[in-house]
Amino acid sequence: MKLTVKPLKQKDAGRGLAAIDRSSMAELDLENGDYILITGKGEGKAVARVWPGYPEDQGQGVVRIDGRLRQEADVGIDDRVEVEKADVKPAKSVTVALPQNLRIRGNIGPLVRDKLSGQAVTSGQTIPFSLSFGPMAGSGQSVPLKVASTDPDGTVVITDSTDVQISEKPAEQIQGAEGAGSGGAEGVPNVTYEDIGGLDDELDQVREMIELPMRHPELFKQLGIEPPKGVLLHGPPGTGKTLMAKAVANEIDAHFQTISGPEIMSKYYGESEEQLREVFEEADENAPAIVFIDEIDSIAASRGEASGDVERRVVAQLLSLMDGLEERGQVTVIAATNRVDAIDPALRRGGRFDREIEIGVPDKDGRMEIMQVHTRGMPMSDSVDLDEYAENTHGFVGADLESLAREAAMNALRRIRPELDLEQEEIDAEVLEQLKVTESDFKEALKGIQPSAMREVFVEVPDVTWEDVGGLEGTKERLRETIQWPLDYPDVFEAMDLQAAKGVLMYGPPGTGKTLLAKAVANEANSNFISIKGPELLNKFVGESEKGVREVFEKARSNAPTVVFFDEIDSIATERGQRTGDSGVGERVVSQLLTELDGLEALEDVVVIATTNRPDLIDNALLRPGRLDRHVHVPVPDREAREKIFEVHTEHKPLADDVDLEWLAKKTEGYVGADVEAVTREASMAATREFVNSVSPEEMGDSVGNVRITKEHFEHALDEVKASVTEDVKERYAQIEERFGREEPDPEVDMGRTFQ
Repeated sequence: MKLTVKPLKQKDAGRGLAAIDRSSMAELDLENGDYILITGKGEGKAVARVWPGYPEDQGQGVVRIDGRLRQEADVGIDDRVEVEKADVKPAKSVTVALPQNLRIRGNIGPLVRDKLSGQAVTSGQTIPFSLSFGPMAGSGQSVPLKVASTDPDGTVVITDSTDVQISEKPAEQIQGAEGAGSGGAEGVPNVTYEDIGGLDDELDQVREMIELPMRHPELFKQLGIEPPKGVLLHGPPGTGKTLMAKAVANEIDAHFQTISGPEIMSKYYGESEEQLREVFEEADENAPAIVFIDEIDSIAASRGEASGDVERRVVAQLLSLMDGLEERGQVTVIAATNRVDAIDPALRRGGRFDREIEIGVPDKDGRMEIMQVHTRGMPMSDSVDLDEYAENTHGFVGADLESLAREAAMNALRRIRPELDLEQEEIDAEVLEQLKVTESDFKEALKGIQPSAMREVFVEVPDVTWEDVGGLEGTKERLRETIQWPLDYPDVFEAMDLQAAKGVLMYGPPGTGKTLLAKAVANEANSNFISIKGPELLNKFVGESEKGVREVFEKARSNAPTVVFFDEIDSIATERGQRTGDSGVGERVVSQLLTELDGLEALEDVVVIATTNRPDLIDNALLRPGRLDRHVHVPVPDREAREKIFEVHTEHKPLADDVDLEWLAKKTEGYVGADVEAVTREASMAATREFVNSVSPEEMGDSVGNVRITKEHFEHALDEVKASVTEDVKERYAQIEERFGREEPDPEVDMGRTFQ
């Protein structure tokens, strides 16, 4: 039967599986666990174990196999292959050879057998084997095992009763079998499409640009157009640009040339250009070919800003090679950069780089796929839930997740390190079998890794929950509706055709808990958190302050969902026309904020929270609907709220029986949250002072458990700490609330209503 080849999902790769849709399985009389022979072009053949196809493949006539099986069968994605049922005998014994640089003492055979159980192998074949030990642990890399001999001969399947022996000869000295693919062509990296996670759409675009013209040039001739000549991959560092180019080069049967920017630069006149010409000439002679230029910004920076003559000449040479008088033939250029705006504009047009593909920061599903790639060969305990780590690693790019997996494996290694005899050249096989990566290893690893996509603005999300905020129930509910609901219930918002609020302005007297609420929101919203202290954006150089605002929002967009928190926003967003003596920088910052919040570029899944105790100073344009459209007053707490705040601050304190929190709440009229905290701290200090002065140092250790904070200590604290909000201040905020209240919707009504 003829079926179309497609790639396997990341988690299933490397296990010798072929996923076939159920209708094709029925036609071939196959059941799960049977073996099939896949015949590709020429001599290419591969044996795989049948696995039920994915739901989206039903009735499509599809066979999904991984990169190793595609190499063995000598086929590419979308090729048609012959599939037939194979009679594969179970192996009595199999001898495998390890690479020369791998030294293991004892019998590693059982470990190899357990990992390769169910796989079909042939003498001379090279199998990638994930070793959970040493520098490769958790890195997604594999050790190439060579099958030296099998009993019986031919293709056999390894079972639980197979005797796996380790050959005395290293793998390098054993001859490979014809058609048993052992990796890419010379100079081509051995990376397959299954080694890339979370970039399915981008990979499809790259394949369409590169594979189609190389495999079927007649399509383009029929249409009367020139095939695309170049692809520019750009995005933050660590997202997988170079990895994608490696995978494309390996999967396509094409000559692969790589240029590392700085190495072609020479001090001799004209030599840099000559080296570039030689690369393209060699590619032309070996067409179809791919030329890959990594970090292209280092050799093709904008000529208007290039400092030296050499840089300008190299750019000019690259332009003429990509689109000069001479025909380039079947040579495609892939370039990668994380500074796309630094590249000369002449390169970024049709005929040179025909398509620019952004490789962005992965979302939750993408992170899950990447984690599956990097933990594929890892011996993990059942307690590890990868889904939880995919959920909680906002802003992590592929390289960060690889580091997370590697660090978790290294933590497992540290646990068994005392059992290792490091003076011995060989590692004991029994120690290898004990290695397991646990939940605690991953948790420990996560502490030490920061998301590189947000490194400049990364803030550890505060460990503050709604329970840590006493009172303010109405305010908390409003914040939940505005910030948490759009992130937690996007389907409801879509069904209601409801746009989430762009921003929230929290205002109120100092010490009422505005910043504390913002911390709780950041923690509860389970999203990235960027904290901006107003004055730190201001810069003495013209344009730098606005650039700072621009970069903050650019980071927030690329790492959505994100909460951007502006503390004391009145310091940078005062009414325009009122400032004097700052050369207009304040007004320009306000204008930049306005365009970022409600400009041509939409803010998707980005919420701005701003706090201030002077809302009357803020520019009116910022406060209109579509910008900071929710105005939340954080009032001076009433008696009931003060009691709850006292509960929060005395929860873990040793209170005496005579302390009555209700009495304390009555005695603290006009006190804000910060004052209540100060009262509690002063009472604790008074109790500590009394205890230290009454007990000798020798007795202190035994009697410290008897210390109690009494009502008398609280009375002393109330004498020391006075209410920070006076009647005048209360009155002023009442007037401000009245002004904003006319603009605010009723908190009871649907949150989608805009201000009148």
